[in-house]
Amino acid sequence: MESRLNYFGNPLAAKVLKHINSAGKAVSDSTLPTVVQELVKIRASQINGCGFCTDMHTKDAALAGETPQRLHLVAVWREATVFTEAERAALELTEQGTRLADAAGGVTDTVWANAAKHFDEDQLIALISLIAVINAYNRINVINQQPAGDYQPGQFG
Repeated sequence: MESRLNYFGNPLAAKVLKHINSAGKAVSDSTLPTVVQELVKIRASQINGCGFCTDMHTKDAALAGETPQRLHLVAVWREATVFTEAERAALELTEQGTRLADAAGGVTDTVWANAAKHFDEDQLIALISLIAVINAYNRINVINQQPAGDYQPGQFG
């Protein structure tokens, strides 16, 4: 598979990515736990069929100490016993926030209330923002057919 164009080498794309990356940096610097951030990025990327981001974030999570078992079970987190209640709340919010077109009314009050039990206001803002940012990255990569498999942790700085 080859990408449709060299998105990462284009000057206009660099300007766009600069702003998306800045938003991502604000989230990564927040108090939202890093493990939750990686799980959210992996799950949204799986839902969106973004191989590039799934490759990137599973490798980054593994480098940060995430276990292979948990990485293998993200796609079926509802049936897995290895995730905390807070992680499960974040994954459910991620799914509903990513599948907006599939859910009449968007994110349900029940899912929001569950997330609010586990995260403070700043963390909820970070979580919402992260879901939006990873979905933007996913869409860029899926539309461009960005190949997956060659990502090396840290290659983007």
